[in-house]
Amino acid sequence: MKRPNIRIKDIAERAKVSTGTVDRVIHNRGRVAPDVEGRVLRILRDMNYEPNLIARALGSNKEYRIAALIPDPEFNPYWFGPKIGIEKAEAGARQYGVTIQQYAFNPYMVGSFMHRARQVSMSGADGILVSPIFYNEAMPFLADWKAQNIPFVLFNTQIQDSGALSYVGQDSYQSGILAAKIIHYGQAPHSTILVLHIDEEISNAPHLIKKKQGFWDYFKQNGLDEQYHITRAELERSDLPGFADALGNIIEKTPNLQSIYVTTSNVYKIASYLEKKNITNIKLVGYDLLPQNMHYLNNGNVSFLINQNPEGQGYWGIQQLINHLVFKKEVPELKYLPLDVVTKENASYYAENEITYGDYNLIA
Repeated sequence: MKRPNIRIKDIAERAKVSTGTVDRVIHNRGRVAPDVEGRVLRILRDMNYEPNLIARALGSNKEYRIAALIPDPEFNPYWFGPKIGIEKAEAGARQYGVTIQQYAFNPYMVGSFMHRARQVSMSGADGILVSPIFYNEAMPFLADWKAQNIPFVLFNTQIQDSGALSYVGQDSYQSGILAAKIIHYGQAPHSTILVLHIDEEISNAPHLIKKKQGFWDYFKQNGLDEQYHITRAELERSDLPGFADALGNIIEKTPNLQSIYVTTSNVYKIASYLEKKNITNIKLVGYDLLPQNMHYLNNGNVSFLINQNPEGQGYWGIQQLINHLVFKKEVPELKYLPLDVVTKENASYYAENEITYGDYNLIA
């Protein structure tokens, strides 16, 4: 049966107080005698009263400032997704007095991250959304925000025991397992699989370490580690001269190479190199529905893409903070987003939801 609508007037009559007194108790504003407050709270519990959180937020004059510390998408188009997600969340939250200030940093420069993080610390924000892609440099800021009781949400990169209100994004370990399972299908025995990290220093990126661990564990736990040769390599800056030569050197020195697993969103850079060199016997698996990646997926040079839903990471990261700050709701410590496997055959279903991000035509 539908629970009857309980009015403040009903509670006031039962507690023998004014509706104004009940309102002050519910919203914790104004002074109420302790015995009266206790009586009202008992009646609220007895009647299972649930306040209209949206109406409460709309009626409040409080303003909430959220700082979003995110990599600048001008350096890497992957980050247009979280940016758009953040701005979508902000558009829906303005009616509740929420404003969001974005602090974009160069994802290839630690100093840029630290400069912007200091600005966030001095901004007086009520809540913070951050992608801590530089683990060592991010930890002191996270500890400081925790000490100041400033709620912060992590996205894209999960850090255990950081004191975060919540984490939104992929389960990196399971992501690595998924990639391994995809590559295992059709992999010839005793062939070589290359795990390739691009544009991020793995020792300072815990999400890449978890992907790598999940990938290795799949083969080990299934008794396959003796059947395949799995190696790894790092190429930290794909935007610098010499990237192609370094990549070519790795491929040339890796005998019997059949598959490459790219742990970041830059698989298109590998596909472009292989296309130019007319190398067609290497299977590529990578991440995210960037237009460049989709191009090589559709022409067959990339076999599979795993979608990490970067737009959803930005959107739900902000929503977690709004639920906590505005609606006073408990939020889950982990909000893992689905890991979608995208192929040439199902790519069009994702392409139906296109969004233009700056000068890039990306997939939502």
